[in-house]
Amino acid sequence: MQRAARLVATIPAPLEAGSADAPVLLHTGGRRLVVQRADTELALLDPASGDLVRFPAPWPRDLGTVTVSPSGDVAVFAGLHAVRAVDVSGATRWEVRHACWADECPEMHEDFAEYADDRGEDGEHEYPDSGSAAFSADGKLLWAHVRGPLAGDGEDVESDEFWLVLDAADGRVLARTGTGTVASGSFHTVPPDPAQMGLSIGEGEEGSPALWGRLDGGVLSVRKVDDETVLLDVSPSGRHLLATDVQQDALYLHAADDGAILRDLDADPAVPPYPQEGRVYWDFEAAFIDETTVVAGTSGSDAGYGPGRHWLVGTADMALRARISYPEPVCGPVRSAGEGAWYTVSEDRTAVLVWELAQEG
Repeated sequence: MQRAARLVATIPAPLEAGSADAPVLLHTGGRRLVVQRADTELALLDPASGDLVRFPAPWPRDLGTVTVSPSGDVAVFAGLHAVRAVDVSGATRWEVRHACWADECPEMHEDFAEYADDRGEDGEHEYPDSGSAAFSADGKLLWAHVRGPLAGDGEDVESDEFWLVLDAADGRVLARTGTGTVASGSFHTVPPDPAQMGLSIGEGEEGSPALWGRLDGGVLSVRKVDDETVLLDVSPSGRHLLATDVQQDALYLHAADDGAILRDLDADPAVPPYPQEGRVYWDFEAAFIDETTVVAGTSGSDAGYGPGRHWLVGTADMALRARISYPEPVCGPVRSAGEGAWYTVSEDRTAVLVWELAQEG
């Protein structure tokens, strides 16, 4: 069975594809923003108004991650040595410095210039690990995964990775807890409740713990969802989490309140393979389009055998409902666009394509 998708919008990427990362669509409170990072700047496009703003970047794009406030007026760069909030002029609003993410570096840096020249083949900062940051749904909090200690902690604080909750207005640390992880990278999953957040941490061959945090009365409590899990999305109500295992064998529906697995769907045998295709597996990205429906892809395993495929999955029983059919070729995985929609990025990375299910009949 197939279910047709309808193209809602084609949004041109704000930067040249050859000099920037692929564009990303952020959505909060019914507003969509297209974000694209280059080495020297971050471009932010509001598709509704056509407004384009550019944030000067404090360091190159391979040295960390970036996120943008729901209002679009602040960009937060999570780098090797600091989490820094900047406005469109490039002025620093606030900064939280922390231990360097480069494995062998013992320094507490004050600026990127201190290690800018240590990035050659034998440099300690050539292939560093990294953390990440994300704004809460209301934009009032900034959650950040960093390597500790923080600047000013003192000698009694042991080196660890920390999950911080910051006041997004001034960078004050409101709460923090050690994660007990050894990350090579991480990313956040944002639920509708500003007091909650998801964090997926990649540890290379050591594992992939997924954490769920809750801020209550200034206390950050953290629950481990699983040791070998990657969070994919949160349902519109915030009650359910969608995840996959690190082998990408199955999709898992978790209860957000306690992390319990409610249902799962194995790619094999649910997804029919292409002729000559080996193991079929889920992509590392997927999207809730409503409380009971998910769009997930197998584009990674399909590559080389046929067009990448996207599937409609019902969460009531975690069963495959239909293959998504598109009016034009698409590539890559699906990502949430909010408001019942999802998006893909064009193969040449010059556009964001926003989709929704076409009306049946």
